[in-house]
Amino acid sequence: MDKSPDAFRTISEVAEDLDLPQHVLRFWETRFTHIKPMKRGGGRRYYRPLDVDLLKGIRHLLYDQGYTIKGVQRLLRENGTQFIIALGSGDTAAAEAISQQRQATARQEEALAAEQSRADADEEAAVMGTPKSAPQGRRLFGLIKGDDEGPVAADGKRLSKDNRTLLQETLFDLLECKRLLDQVR
Repeated sequence: MDKSPDAFRTISEVAEDLDLPQHVLRFWETRFTHIKPMKRGGGRRYYRPLDVDLLKGIRHLLYDQGYTIKGVQRLLRENGTQFIIALGSGDTAAAEAISQQRQATARQEEALAAEQSRADADEEAAVMGTPKSAPQGRRLFGLIKGDDEGPVAADGKRLSKDNRTLLQETLFDLLECKRLLDQVR
């Protein structure tokens, strides 16, 4: 008596169906995190129909198409399990549709990230303003003779235009460093 297509399969049934030794299926579980058979008491593995389809796709890519394990892992990571299942079943149209959908999603995410980056830069410019002129080089604060305009330093002397520009440039650099650190976190 044959099992229903929706029934769970034992490791021996799956190994026979895929013409693979059981130890290969156990090994693949360690290399492909998407393969997660249900385990019952005593450690017996029961594979869901989707697990079996995924295993068929992985077998097809490794044995028929010549992919390496790392190559299949990359395909899984970039395109998901449905892509591998479609390839394993020979449904190239579905695999192509999944791939195009993933690429469109990636483009949308890149566009959103670029828009967010521009919005952050605009917000930062609105808060800080833009420097009136670029400094001629990095100079130490006490070495530039100043004119009589601008903010007053702690010693009562006015900061020169170059020193103010240098301070503003340093502030921009610090804000950019903070922005980069916030992105990493």
